[in-house]
Amino acid sequence: MSPIAATLAATLAAYLIGSVSFAIVVSYCVGLDDPRSYGSGNPGATNVLRTGRRVAAALTLLGDGAKGWFAVFLAKQYAADFSFDGTTLGLVGLAVFLGHLYPLYFRFRGGKGVATALGVLVGFSLWLGLATLATWIVIALIFRISSLAALTAALFAPVYAVLLFGVNAQTTAVLAMSIFLFWRHRANIRKLMAGEEARIGRT
Repeated sequence: MSPIAATLAATLAAYLIGSVSFAIVVSYCVGLDDPRSYGSGNPGATNVLRTGRRVAAALTLLGDGAKGWFAVFLAKQYAADFSFDGTTLGLVGLAVFLGHLYPLYFRFRGGKGVATALGVLVGFSLWLGLATLATWIVIALIFRISSLAALTAALFAPVYAVLLFGVNAQTTAVLAMSIFLFWRHRANIRKLMAGEEARIGRT
């Protein structure tokens, strides 16, 4: 297989991995309603938490984050075998993230991508992931608003990436994910500006 064909195959595989929505899968397994049918309608950990089922929300968060990391990890594991470079890693990271946003298995109705993006960042670099997570935690603890924490982390993630990698394909992927995160949170941004955004743990 040529390097280009291998990169395309890896990118497609990453998208398919990302298309597994753990909010929907976990909810089905524990007998909860489809998370797209209540609350914000977003199939993500924060919306699942609205049911009061913390274990289900934690499993959703873990699963969505792990798939982002796993796709990048696999690409790194087979980098030598298929001549994968930084461009391939960037494409794989972006593809698994887009799979979460627009999942093939669920009529392209996916989540906002915060946990999956974090998983991708950890896959790119543990330090990048930790710095971004720390930003989310600090803002979440101060303001108790998940969307604000996510948007702030998304704003700083490309900065951290440039500091760690310089300007390359992985940095470009991080920037693209941040732009998509802002786009997917546009309704939350309007609520934040109106002072109507719900706090963590509340409906």
